[in-house]
Amino acid sequence: MTTTHDSGTYRPPAPGRPDIRQRTLRTDRWWLPPLVNALGLATFVVYATIRSLWGSAYYVEQYHYLSPFYSPCVSASCIPEASHLGQWFGEMPWFLPYALVSLPFLLGFRLTCYYYRKSYYRAFWSSPPACAVAEPHSKYTGETRFPLILQNAHRYFFYVAFVISILNTYDMVLAFQSTDPATGQTSFGLGLGTLILLINVVGLWLYTLSCHSCRHVTGGRLKHFSKHPVRYRVWTTISKLNTRHMLFAWLTIGTLILTDFYVMLVASGTISDLRIVN
Repeated sequence: MTTTHDSGTYRPPAPGRPDIRQRTLRTDRWWLPPLVNALGLATFVVYATIRSLWGSAYYVEQYHYLSPFYSPCVSASCIPEASHLGQWFGEMPWFLPYALVSLPFLLGFRLTCYYYRKSYYRAFWSSPPACAVAEPHSKYTGETRFPLILQNAHRYFFYVAFVISILNTYDMVLAFQSTDPATGQTSFGLGLGTLILLINVVGLWLYTLSCHSCRHVTGGRLKHFSKHPVRYRVWTTISKLNTRHMLFAWLTIGTLILTDFYVMLVASGTISDLRIVN
């Protein structure tokens, strides 16, 4: 029998379970973390969407700064100097990002991430909104049906994200160069933008390597760790990083926005890069 009371639909408890009719007995501000998560994720999605489709102010030719939202830039729409891997496609329409070969996979990697799943399930779907708080849904099917069954593709997105992290590292290494506009000669250079790109790449590697799929790849299927001491050591290190996966997930949201925003300001001439060497 199902009845309705002031807190919503009431369902009798299963045999042996206490009869608690309130939605939750928590008296703290349990709603605050889901709200903060929703605002943070929404801010990143809106900013990243706008900037990835902006189509300008993404590359600083003199200092070789490339925004991570445009890497790799392989279409004919890209500035030739920003196309480190060449140009594979023709002009992109306005509704497609220049980094079309990477951004969909990075989006898939984050959407299927175990931590982000927890975050946006709670923030946007209230499934559940918090620990010890009843969710408003009448039934639960888990991730066994479309579209949530696609979450199982996370490990495959990880493989692509790993390769893209290598490309981001390559972009960062190029940022340690400075080209003289008068002579066209390139030499070692170091600026604030270089350090920002470096911090961003370190954060991306920490987030990528702390992934649960990476932990599984390195040692999840081993039956005898003693027979694989190197993989066991790698697995142990990844496991330690994995405990901070949530931290790295939010850290990289911040560093991605910061890196792109700084490159945009320098590329548009709004500010000048603070140079440390050359």
